[in-house]
Formats: sequence, structure tokens, C-alpha cells
Amino acid sequence: MRPNEIPAFLQQQRQQSLYRSTRMVESAQQTHIKIENKTYLNFCSNDYLGLANHPDVIQAFQNAANHYGVGTGSAHLINGHSCIHQQLEQALAEFTGRQNALLFSTGYMANMGTINALMQRGDVIHADRLNHASLIDASLLSKARMLRYRHNDLSHLHKNLQKQTLKPCPNQMIVCDAVFSMDGDLAPVKQLSKLAKQNQAWLMLDDAHGLGVLGKTGAGLLEQENLSEQDVPILMATLGKALGTAGAFIAGSEDLIEYLKQTARTWIYTTAMPSAIAAASLESLRIVKQETWRREKLQALIKQFQEGVQQLGLRLMPSDTAIQPIVLGSASYAVQVSEALYQQGILVSAIRPPTVPKNTARLRITLSAMHSEEDVVRLLEALQKLPAQA
Repeated sequence: MRPNEIPAFLQQQRQQSLYRSTRMVESAQQTHIKIENKTYLNFCSNDYLGLANHPDVIQAFQNAANHYGVGTGSAHLINGHSCIHQQLEQALAEFTGRQNALLFSTGYMANMGTINALMQRGDVIHADRLNHASLIDASLLSKARMLRYRHNDLSHLHKNLQKQTLKPCPNQMIVCDAVFSMDGDLAPVKQLSKLAKQNQAWLMLDDAHGLGVLGKTGAGLLEQENLSEQDVPILMATLGKALGTAGAFIAGSEDLIEYLKQTARTWIYTTAMPSAIAAASLESLRIVKQETWRREKLQALIKQFQEGVQQLGLRLMPSDTAIQPIVLGSASYAVQVSEALYQQGILVSAIRPPTVPKNTARLRITLSAMHSEEDVVRLLEALQKLPAQA
């Protein structure tokens, strides 16, 4: 893109209803937030359990900040790794049933660092077509050959794996979202594990939207499906969604984590996350394990919302998670509907290409355990008044 071409590009984005802009939030992250001095009912946050503004999590952050300060000063390998970081890594490994875990500053960096440490030119990555952008970018930057299979199409994946197995391929990896962030559906993780074992391939699952909300104790989709470290050697999950803080981690075998410490550039060459964030995450983890009512309430709200949308006759995508997308089609109509809801005091983002495929623009509605039944009723009543599509 040349400098003189940028204005035309921006104008085109506006004309096609693809222009992106930010709204400045003036309150804490919660189900009712303030924007431009007005309160909105929030249905587009990934704070699924309502922990981002939990008083105990805030107190843990403040206590750690008083002790450790705000910044860590350097990378983990220099002098940025505190005992709180170590405690959190051990707690996350235990929580997910893995030998060890490694903290990253963001989920993007966790995926980027891990895939690029394990895969290189000449290797093959098998990726679901609806994978998160961080998985796609990490695969491309690794210089490995990326073969994208149709969404959750095990037959297509199997054929791609078989073709590569017949060749002298040194290294293969299946990489996939566990819960797909824009559709809300689940990956067939048991079958993926079986295919990976049959073809001696790595299996890496990104459970950013499953950790905290799925499984008996909230340890995610792999706990729900009873999959061990041997079944899924590489687990990535984030702390900034259901746990309400920030950062991410990779969990796996002791050897895998030690290998990443030697080779994952996005971990080696960046300042460690603030110790206060790690302390807050430890407190969030405690709440996730002890307060099971949060997951139970979230499931009840999901059921209430699904039944209500069905009565309205809207096209709700098949999802039993907190992510409940309503497909509207065109980007312009999705923006129009999102704006109509905004005028009624309800915040729901319009998700448009290239984030989702063309002609599948949608409202990505996300529910939280902190929503009330009355909040869901208010949203359903607003959806009943949607403007007609031109």
C-alpha cells in the first residue's frame, strides 16, 4: 500500500460498511458500561464469568502492585520472572492437568511463539478454515506449508493428512480453535486427537473461549472431553476472557515447556507481564474453581436466550457456548442493526468480513454470568424490533 493510496482505501472501507472504529468506555468492564456518559447493556464482552471487575480480583492486583510495583522491568529470562509468575504457571498446569505451563503476554504471542518454535520450512500445518487470526498468522510466518481444511470437516482433514504421510514429511501439526470465537461451536477434539496420533502429528488446540466456562471445574473443553496431555500435547488458553485479567499460557509436557523457553521468540524477547496481573489471575483461578454457580447460571442464560431467539425466527448459529451469533448477511445490514440496538442502549458489535466469510456478517452476542434474566429479556425485546433489511 503506497502512502497516496491510503485515503482511497479508507473511503472504500466506509462505503462497504467495513470501516472499524473504537468507542471509548468510561467505566469498568461489566454487564452495564458507560460510553460518552450514557450507560449501555453490554452483550459483546468476553468476560464470561464476570471476573474482570470482581472485588477480590481487584484486591489481589492492588496488593501485588503494592509489593512488586507496576512493571516487571525486563524479560522472564533476565530478571522479570517473579515468584507470582511461577505460582501462576504451576497453578495453570495443575488446573489443566498438564506437567507445566508457560505464561505469555497475549494469546497472539503464545500462538505465534509456539508454532514458530516447532514448525519451519518443509513442515506441514493443517489448519481449520475458521481458525483465529493469530493461528493463521503464526502458521504463515513459520514458513511451513499450511493446508486449510473445511470447517470441522474431519474427512477433508484426513485426506490432507494421508497425502502428506505418503511423502517424506519431517513434521506435521494440526492446529485448531477449541471453541471458535466467531461461531461459538466446538471443534471435534476427540477425533482430532485420534487423527493426530494416527499420523504422528502434533495437535495444538486454542481453548481461549473454553477455559473457565467448560468442563466440570472450568478447565476447558479438554477437561469436558476428558483429553489428557498425551491426547492433546499443546494447549493454549488466555486469561483475558473468562478469567477477566490479561495474558495467555501454553500448557504441556515438561520437555515442551523447557523447549519453548529456549526457542519461543515472543516469550524470550519481551518484557514479562506485570506481577500484579499474575496475582489477579491466581485469584480468578480460585474463584473459577470454587464458584461453580457462575458456569451454571451462564448455561441457564444461554438456554433462555436460545429459546427466545427461536421464537423470534432469527437465524441463530448452532452454538451451546456463551458466544451466540445471529447471522444477518450483508455488512451494511449488520452495521444498521448494531446501530439500532445501540440507540436502544444495548451494545452488540457487528462482525464483518474479513473477520468472518463474505455474506455472513453477524451480531456476535456474548453472555455473562453477571447478566440477569431481565437483561436477556430486554435484549430479546430489542431484537424483535430489528429494522427490516433493505
